[in-house]
Amino acid sequence: MSQFFQIHSDNPQARLIRQAVDIIEQGGVIAYPTDSAYALGCHLDDKRAVDRIRQIRKLSDKHNFTLMCRDLSDISTYAKVDNIQYRQIKAHTPGAYTFILDATTEVPRRLMNPKRRQIGIRIPDNQIALALLEELAQPLMSTTLMLPGDDAPLTDPYDIRATLEHVLDLVIDGGFCGFDATSVVDLASEPPIVIREGCGDVSAFG
Repeated sequence: MSQFFQIHSDNPQARLIRQAVDIIEQGGVIAYPTDSAYALGCHLDDKRAVDRIRQIRKLSDKHNFTLMCRDLSDISTYAKVDNIQYRQIKAHTPGAYTFILDATTEVPRRLMNPKRRQIGIRIPDNQIALALLEELAQPLMSTTLMLPGDDAPLTDPYDIRATLEHVLDLVIDGGFCGFDATSVVDLASEPPIVIREGCGDVSAFG
């Protein structure tokens, strides 16, 4: 049975953020709000938790996960970024974008596409997500909370709890955060390729 935390969207309660991070560090899988849709998250280095997310979403081993980062300094640890890519990311973050970049050796191989050593990187514009990342002090392995057969993410934390309370360790109620996923931009390509147009304005990459 999952726990259910109601966390203030503008001023997240530090005590609840610490408890949520404790759950993540102990191998938990959480549902949490972002600046696009709700997402599933777990510890970057926890293979069992990642496998649980794959099972919840029925994902293949070819699915590209995203590293949810707190700031630009995290990105350079996990992705290879040149000056042009860095400026593009800086101009669009925090925001509802996932950037595909070549991964460094810090990224566990199981999180990457087996044929291309790349990873999705994202800095969300959401105070709860940023507070979690600050307390965790490293990126959160993340994927949009979209269930098999659905064409849109789950958006209501009470629906999330009712549907997934037996497979999640924590649901964070941060209010409504939208129906759309992020825009996905492949910055590893030259020129950049817009893979998916979502919440973020992609006109600068067209």
